[in-house]
Amino acid sequence: MITVRERLAALREKMADYKMDMYLIGSEDFHGSEYVGEHFKCRAFISGFTGSAGTVLVTRDFAGLWTDGRYFLQAEAQLVDTGIELFKMGNEGVPTIEEYIVSHIGEGQSLGFDGRTVNARNGQEYVRKLSEKGASVNGRYDLVNEIWTERPELSAEPAWLLDIAYAGQSREDRIAIIRQAMAEKKADWFVLTSLDDIAWLLNFRGNDVQDNPVVLAYLMMSADSLRLYTNADDFKDEDRKTLERAGVEFLEYNDIYEDVAKLTENQTVIYDGSALNYAILERMPESAKKIDEQNLTLLPKAIKNPVEVENIRQAHIKDGIALTKFMYWLKKNIGKIPMTEISAAEKMESFRKEQEGYLEPSFEPISGYGVHGAIVHYSATPETDAKLAPKGLLLMDTGGQYMEGTTDITRTFVLGELTDEEKKFFTLVLRGNLNLAGARFLHGCKGYNLDYLAREPLWQIGMDYNHGTGHGVGYLLNVHESPNGFRWKMLPNRNEGCVLEEGMLTSDEPGVYLTGKFGIRHENLMVCMKGEKNEYGQFMYFDTVTLVPFDLDGVDPTLMTAREKQLLNDYHQKIYAIIGPHLNAEEQAWLKEATRAI
Repeated sequence: MITVRERLAALREKMADYKMDMYLIGSEDFHGSEYVGEHFKCRAFISGFTGSAGTVLVTRDFAGLWTDGRYFLQAEAQLVDTGIELFKMGNEGVPTIEEYIVSHIGEGQSLGFDGRTVNARNGQEYVRKLSEKGASVNGRYDLVNEIWTERPELSAEPAWLLDIAYAGQSREDRIAIIRQAMAEKKADWFVLTSLDDIAWLLNFRGNDVQDNPVVLAYLMMSADSLRLYTNADDFKDEDRKTLERAGVEFLEYNDIYEDVAKLTENQTVIYDGSALNYAILERMPESAKKIDEQNLTLLPKAIKNPVEVENIRQAHIKDGIALTKFMYWLKKNIGKIPMTEISAAEKMESFRKEQEGYLEPSFEPISGYGVHGAIVHYSATPETDAKLAPKGLLLMDTGGQYMEGTTDITRTFVLGELTDEEKKFFTLVLRGNLNLAGARFLHGCKGYNLDYLAREPLWQIGMDYNHGTGHGVGYLLNVHESPNGFRWKMLPNRNEGCVLEEGMLTSDEPGVYLTGKFGIRHENLMVCMKGEKNEYGQFMYFDTVTLVPFDLDGVDPTLMTAREKQLLNDYHQKIYAIIGPHLNAEEQAWLKEATRAI
């Protein structure tokens, strides 16, 4: 088996051939996707680090990996003996990858990357900053492809159309909405490359990215033309004709690079430079007028229509039935039959598969027992698959793709005896979840206005968690969706920080992670709703759609306020009323106790 060090050596030889002094390898595909197909896992191939986020920089005598707090422990383990240095993003004294490149590149030197995998804004910023140092950027070559002899082919899975009964809006209406927005911006062309936006706009789904039901495609549209660059053979003849009747023209996947080069100086093109790749931007004529702002599809996609919201509620009833049944099974059988992290996740998945309309997971399951729970995005392998015992905590973060929508839930299960420390933090994190879920706020608030509600119990004792409190969730699309979310500080080049609007679906997931001990996270999904309107303005609130009990065996009521207890009791009463009738007598009796008032 070829080692990481050998792959780095082969890459450096290619860098020398192309006269590159530095080479950048990110985690993205050609569409800025968070999760990518096997063909695009270049960073994992070159480094051995398999987390979903991270960037590798290689020079002739150095290699570094930059990743965020979710993956620090995983990266430390996977980079052993690779010669790659770990840079923990966000930690004090750690330079950003851009800062490192700018400070280490010399006059006359060159930074290389595959421009299809770097977003346009970042690519332009590299060009600007490196030119100030007399250095250059070369975004034309995929060097990893030249050394990856057994690279998987591009995915070409079957695509299918999403009926209006699920979408709540026809593709013709969605196209008209975007064309109206283009007219208001005085744009002749809209270039769209993010896969979930294209799937939303044209009401189709596919399977080209694991767990994300999307199709590899680019799109260009004008007032009278809509070009879809994809593998047309992925669509059934009947579905192709349906799309063509809606004005869609099918072209070859890579033809977009030629078409954007044909834009003229009299034409204005609008795109989102945080999603568009640098290679497409580089091929646009300098004379064309360019508008770089968030995708015109971003907000309409995030604001779920009434049909989508009702479907989402139905998906979460199904998910609630599945996970409540799993929780009953787990609590009944722990210590009596063999269980591991992986087998528990498989058992949970089996309950989801019993639900009508269930398609697949919405992401790879996180199932971390004991010390593994402290690894924020831990992924169990046969080598690490811990056996479960009737003590301590099991953190399980899973989700499902249903015809009625996408789910994402984390529950920390009590498997047996807990320490006082475990119960304390279990309760503090739960308090944060409940307080955010119970928020009432004026329209105009953004996620960072409310994030403190979830962190306050931990901040009061000088602790925190190193991830956002919540993210938007797609409708039978990506489990992570911009622009809505909760975090206390904004990240650069991210379409986040929008006003929270009625119909937005957002996660609420505070946590705490004590390395070498345990991890705790409590996550629900919430729909933003309109409340009362009075002389102060329009008030808003959240309606929690996730319907699975929090494990009361981990709760210390003495640490909770009266309001927090009431919020928990009301939530549990709602679960019993909705989920209870779908369970057998034994499960229902257990659920009544599991949702008892505290």
